[in-house]
Amino acid sequence: MSMLGTKWKLHGNGKSVRPGEVVRPDERLTWPLTVGVGMQHVVAMFGATFLVPIITGMPPATTLFFSGIGTLLFLVITQGRVPSYLGSSFAFIAPIMASQQQFGIPGALGGVVLAGATLAVVGAVVQKFGADWINRVMPPIVTGAIVALIGLNLAPAAKANFDLAPVTAFITLAVIIVVSVLFRGMLGRLSILVGVLVGYLVAMLRGEVDFSKMESAAWVGLPHFQTPEFHIGVVGLFVPVVLVLVAENIGHVKSVSAMTGQNLDGVSGRALLADGAATVLAGLGGGSGTTTYAENIGVMAATKVYSTAAYWVAGIFAVILSFSPKFGELIATVPAGVLGGAATMLYGMIGVLGVKIWVQNKVNFSNSINLTTAAVALIVGIADYTWTIGDLKFTGIALGSAAALVIYHGMKAIAKARGTVAEPETEDLAPAAASTAAVKAAAKRTPKKRR
Repeated sequence: MSMLGTKWKLHGNGKSVRPGEVVRPDERLTWPLTVGVGMQHVVAMFGATFLVPIITGMPPATTLFFSGIGTLLFLVITQGRVPSYLGSSFAFIAPIMASQQQFGIPGALGGVVLAGATLAVVGAVVQKFGADWINRVMPPIVTGAIVALIGLNLAPAAKANFDLAPVTAFITLAVIIVVSVLFRGMLGRLSILVGVLVGYLVAMLRGEVDFSKMESAAWVGLPHFQTPEFHIGVVGLFVPVVLVLVAENIGHVKSVSAMTGQNLDGVSGRALLADGAATVLAGLGGGSGTTTYAENIGVMAATKVYSTAAYWVAGIFAVILSFSPKFGELIATVPAGVLGGAATMLYGMIGVLGVKIWVQNKVNFSNSINLTTAAVALIVGIADYTWTIGDLKFTGIALGSAAALVIYHGMKAIAKARGTVAEPETEDLAPAAASTAAVKAAAKRTPKKRR
């Protein structure tokens, strides 16, 4: 491929994907089919990407613009080797909302820039020295705890919106739940988007939607750009987000590697650097922080098309859509009840993703270090503990993340020095299975007593 990753080979005849094969990142189908797949990627990221600016009160069109630009920048920096769409990261919701209360939207944007710059530096280090040190600093017990507490920390915000219009919120949530199991394929994966659309129609019937700003907006125009302000008080709010973004990006690269059969470890640093650069760019212009999107992995898994050409299409189309102020204002009309229903599911999913990290990595909670790390970090994050030092204010997410890191490494150092922890950090199911098999074999060999 070229340095920009924009020279793709035609996969087969370009019209189909044979069983057992995939369209690799450096390949493409015919352009009409590639455009169609690219449009699917836009639909897949739509609901989740727009929920972040709607919940945080930021301009949806601006966020869409920077998600498109960020995706194109990501493809260039990774040289077309990692297919990914950069949508709004849910990890930014809590710090953006918290910082807005004290410093307004400009102060929140400054925090987004700070997080992006930090992530870019981490990416440069990973590209230079490899990613092994990340796994040592942030083992699964720590990463899972941080991801879980970020989602669960947002529970009060979901309830607040739910209470404003409980009927609409309940219907929205119910539709999301039912659609996720009622339909197969893409429609089932877009359950949140479907739930939001149905909830929106219910809200319209109940007179809960205000179209005044949309009616006065122009059909074509520039997104609303705004510049950031930098305050030291947001540092504690946004730095923990970087830990989540690192985990999401590394996980995305590993997922694509597994599905395409290509080793992409050598480009993981570039992926982190690219996401960091895209987040900095978004913060400088008024958009929300970005991350690689799991929703689009679903599209790739369904279509078997991992071509980065489709992501160029998706990024360009997103930018084009962002130049319609009327479209942006339409998205902004989503009422509180719909947000409450969707957020109940969404924030819970973020929390459960942390648990999923523990399960996938077989974290052993019989180990007192693991148990203590998770227990303290979750309570600090969920209860939103606060610590103020001068102009610095550390809230539940920052303190919970710090607690996970300090407790894990602190307890591990003490246990190693004293030799006090015998339980392994991960569960090894093989010995248990072998032990069971041995017992059964012994039972068969033992002659039965005659009565």
